[in-house]
Amino acid sequence: MTMTMSTERPADLHAWAAELGAVLAANARRHDEDGTWVQESFEHLRDHGYLALGVPTELGGMGATISEVAAVQRELARHCGSTALALSMHQHVTAFTAWRYRRGLPGAEATLRRIVDDRIVLISTGGADFTHPRGTATKVDGGYRVSGRKIFASQSPAGAVMSTMFPYDDPERGMRVLNMAVPFADPGVTVHDTWDAMGMRGTASNDVTIEDVFVPDERILADRPHGVVDPPLQVIATIGFSVINAVYLGVADGAVSCALAAVAGRADDPIVQRQVGLMLNRQRIAAWALDGALALVGDDPQPSMETLAAVMAAKREISIAGIEICDLAMELAGGSAYFKGSSIERAYRDIRGAKFHPFTPEATLVHAGRLALGVPCDVL
Repeated sequence: MTMTMSTERPADLHAWAAELGAVLAANARRHDEDGTWVQESFEHLRDHGYLALGVPTELGGMGATISEVAAVQRELARHCGSTALALSMHQHVTAFTAWRYRRGLPGAEATLRRIVDDRIVLISTGGADFTHPRGTATKVDGGYRVSGRKIFASQSPAGAVMSTMFPYDDPERGMRVLNMAVPFADPGVTVHDTWDAMGMRGTASNDVTIEDVFVPDERILADRPHGVVDPPLQVIATIGFSVINAVYLGVADGAVSCALAAVAGRADDPIVQRQVGLMLNRQRIAAWALDGALALVGDDPQPSMETLAAVMAAKREISIAGIEICDLAMELAGGSAYFKGSSIERAYRDIRGAKFHPFTPEATLVHAGRLALGVPCDVL
């Protein structure tokens, strides 16, 4: 059934995101405490056309660039990290689908039109699968039979289509990775209520079991070498982590704002002055790292290991700086920030999720070193 939804592009995306963020903030504490899906915030965003943010205008979307999507995500994360992170998975898959659409690749236009017309939500399992996906794929007439258990399927209660990967042992070419679209409505797909983490507790990043699901050949979006960060995956990761990086920086932004409000009456304290200066210094440099990476990514990135390394360098900086920022925010705010329910305490936990997305901070350094030294760095 086709639904209606407002997808007119706001005149000021940042102001629009800030207005949406007020509703997210009102729901954030309860869902964090309960560890439940941020349903009301998600519905609010969907009703305001947020799912179509990165869909090209000629297909009915808002036509936001990768940098613009990242900026909106950063603002939303100030108010609720869980909502922003969960929806970033839809946004980066949408952005990559738009990239495919610009190249006339099969299925891209139809998917983008469904985002606008049917308000479908795209789910990604790529972060957990990446170069070594879980599960099995077996070739059958007209397509493949796939089975496996996927983890970290954020926003799973709202998902319509899963963008996922399976290994396939090709008798002639050896082990391959198949990127494919799997509908959540298939009877072989089961979402398990498994998400109970320290932070990002409202993302509903549940496990999903896929049991003997048939995927026709036309839903195979890529056939890639196993264990290799090949050119298509370079583009996917470049786009994806540009958006995800912005979420974690937004979490740190929110902690900074709360900390500054908490010390408003202690501005004459030299220790407060120093800690505020250090916190803002780390925030500024992390923002520069994100902006620099986004400038290299551009609006229509090409496969590039150098660009991917820049995005991962920004991710590492945001991960490390973000944790330090939230630690400083808690010190500045004092004991009140140590209690459950504090926005700073939530940010303190949420920010730590940044290190668990690929590449990890240490893997980022190894990758950068290999790239600079001319050592093969496409196998991870």
